[in-house]
Amino acid sequence: MELNLFWTDFSQKELEKIYEYYRENAGIRVAKNLVNGIYNETLKLKIQPRIGQEEEILKNRKQEFRYLVYKNYKVIYWIKEKENRIEINDVFDTRQNPTKIKRTK
Repeated sequence: MELNLFWTDFSQKELEKIYEYYRENAGIRVAKNLVNGIYNETLKLKIQPRIGQEEEILKNRKQEFRYLVYKNYKVIYWIKEKENRIEINDVFDTRQNPTKIKRTK
């Protein structure tokens, strides 16, 4: 059975920030290709929700957070089985310090 994808407001804003950064620094085509690539990578989760690895930094949380990687970007998500959906919680550049990211969110 195929699950639905749901992007939180936070994850949508992070994706928009990525787009804006690349639009300004590399051009519209590069920005669109990157953001579309990140989004398309998440489409795999609809059929194979457990394809991503468990997120070590968030193991102490109630939910089982998982992640996918597309190029230098990590997509954090969890499976809401009762609601038949995947919730995308965050997208960030893996070249950043993950402990810094965890503290600021």
